[in-house]
Amino acid sequence: MYIVAIDIGTQGTKAALFDEELNLTATAFEASKMISPAPGTVWQEPDDLYMSCVRTIRELMQKAAVEPESIAAIGIDGQMAGVMGIGGDGEAVTPFDSWLDTRCEPYVKKMRAEAGDEVLRITGGPISIAHGPKILWWKHERPDVYRNIAKFVMPHAYVAGKMAGLSADEAYIDYTHLHFSGFADTAQKTWSAALTDTFDVSRSKLPRILSPFAIIGQTSDIFSALAGLRRGIPIAAGCGDTAASIFGAGMTQPGMLLDCAGTASVLSCVTDDFRPDTRHETITTMRNPIDGLYLPLAYLGGGGMCVRWFRDQLSGTPSLHYDQLQKEAEAVRPGKTSPIFVPHFAGRALPIDPTLKGGFIGLDFKHGRGDMFRSVLESVAFEYHGYLQILKDLYPQYAFERILTIGGGAQGDLFNQIKADVLGLDIQTLKTGDTSLMGTAAIAANACGLISDCQSIILRKTESRKVFHSDPEQHQIYQESVGRYQKAVAAFSDFCKDDQQ
Repeated sequence: MYIVAIDIGTQGTKAALFDEELNLTATAFEASKMISPAPGTVWQEPDDLYMSCVRTIRELMQKAAVEPESIAAIGIDGQMAGVMGIGGDGEAVTPFDSWLDTRCEPYVKKMRAEAGDEVLRITGGPISIAHGPKILWWKHERPDVYRNIAKFVMPHAYVAGKMAGLSADEAYIDYTHLHFSGFADTAQKTWSAALTDTFDVSRSKLPRILSPFAIIGQTSDIFSALAGLRRGIPIAAGCGDTAASIFGAGMTQPGMLLDCAGTASVLSCVTDDFRPDTRHETITTMRNPIDGLYLPLAYLGGGGMCVRWFRDQLSGTPSLHYDQLQKEAEAVRPGKTSPIFVPHFAGRALPIDPTLKGGFIGLDFKHGRGDMFRSVLESVAFEYHGYLQILKDLYPQYAFERILTIGGGAQGDLFNQIKADVLGLDIQTLKTGDTSLMGTAAIAANACGLISDCQSIILRKTESRKVFHSDPEQHQIYQESVGRYQKAVAAFSDFCKDDQQ
């Protein structure tokens, strides 16, 4: 028997076929169609999201040449901080309002001013450009559309609902998303009457809250015909893509640290303690797919995107391969005369600073492409340095001796070494490929009863590939660079705020 796993990511939709031992059999990919008609405006069409899943599943089945009867379950994960609206019949009535879309920024300020501390205490997440402000944007800026919205859902829940033919009354959100909601009591896994009443949001527009391991329905006749599957395949609720990646990397023991080096750059740990970051307002506390565990994390919204932007825009035509850029950057020694790169092209996510933008500072004529590319990589490590200090403050009981790293950025040896040297911790890469698909497949396999202990299977597959040891001398040099980076970010923040006035 086989499991179909789907990841609706920012860059595209990935699908994979796993057997019951979670061995990868086949993969498929389709690039995203992001629509951005103006700065700060980013959305995706719901039909594009749905049909990308249909097409990648069809490709999987053709590549693997397996019979439709052999598919035991479907698992799905997706982008976490965006939101979309559906009507009573489960069909979309809004585009998918991407997490990269910053139009809701005035409502971030509104929520922070009216009940920021309470939102953080109850949801576990600082108010950011995520569900709450986006829902208020639809309510106040598009009231006619808002009236037609029966439920607000995540993209993966919308697609799962379409697969199963669910109505809005059956729509759901899984509990790994609640820290982004603005309106949920994350510890209790319920909608907070206090928060919804404060912001005058009808709880009737918020979907039921489910475990990622819940079965939400079975494949319908319509979807099965489109995707080349049989009718009646169980569909697991699934979770957010970051939650799936972390789970698929085996992050189930308190005290573990993980770097998700993808489109967004995420630093997280595992704990069994729900402890909102009310002091720094930087760490957001996501629920682990395993009930009772939490994943405190912070993220740089476009870390991986900045690396790609540099390659595409500043490495010539045709663009250089990352290996060549890395080779040039390896020849550069860090120090007090190195340029500083500010990576917040779409605003800072945590701590929230929506008006902040990006750029280089401290360039002179001796600097070349290698210096600049290295500074882009260093900026992610400098952000992580700040996150790690806060995690140590919140959870002094953990030693935090090593960081696992996954995602596309984990393939870059220089990137890993820079992080190790800046943080003063060893960085361990894994042989496991796409951990989001692995995590999603494990959830679906467990949900349908195909496997009983998905954690053990995942742990067997998370073999170490290479360890990057922190260099004490480089670590000392980088401590001064961290301070220079923080000053640069503060200066850019002041400049961008003045520019908005």
